[in-house]
Amino acid sequence: MTKKLFWEDPYQAQLSTHVASVTNENITLEETIFYAFSGGQESDAGTIGGHPVIAAVKQGLDIVYTLPTDHGLQPGQPVEVQIDWSRRYRLMRLHFAAEMVLQLVYKHVPGIERIGAHISQDKARVDFAREESISVLFPTIEREAATLIAEDRPIITAFEDEESQHRYWEVPGFSRMACGGTHPRTTSEIGSIKLRRKNTGKGKERIEIMLGA
Repeated sequence: MTKKLFWEDPYQAQLSTHVASVTNENITLEETIFYAFSGGQESDAGTIGGHPVIAAVKQGLDIVYTLPTDHGLQPGQPVEVQIDWSRRYRLMRLHFAAEMVLQLVYKHVPGIERIGAHISQDKARVDFAREESISVLFPTIEREAATLIAEDRPIITAFEDEESQHRYWEVPGFSRMACGGTHPRTTSEIGSIKLRRKNTGKGKERIEIMLGA
């Protein structure tokens, strides 16, 4: 099982570790800081042993990394893992911004159904089953989100069940949510956010979340 150090310290951008297994172009590591796509959050970008990571995929409790076919790595070999920190930090901030917006929508529209989500380094989105335009909520959500950000509240992350690796985040006094992504330490790190509405089909509403300048 790959030890996931990105949960212990999501700010760590470089790691010295060892290759655990090799199957053609796919490898696993003994431990990793390199996040794999999950929960709508895109994978990190970076290198392992100097080779660009083409894909990072969860397989059970392991993460499998796809490298160029000529990587030449062997099990037990020491390697350096380097992630694109600028991308990681934007993903962290947008991930929590999207979840903050989600919880505020739940607060003001009890029973609304989330039907999708995606977090990239440029923007995040959350999709809902809803007939009416969701933009009527924006003034309230933006105001309450700005308050949470200004209050610089701590974002606590931990295991709900360590054996199954189920995790959660919690902002005391605001909300708690099951999530295995990477998050900043405090709400103030999000900075300002901007919301945009998209109608993606009958009965489907999308909120796009972007970071302010």
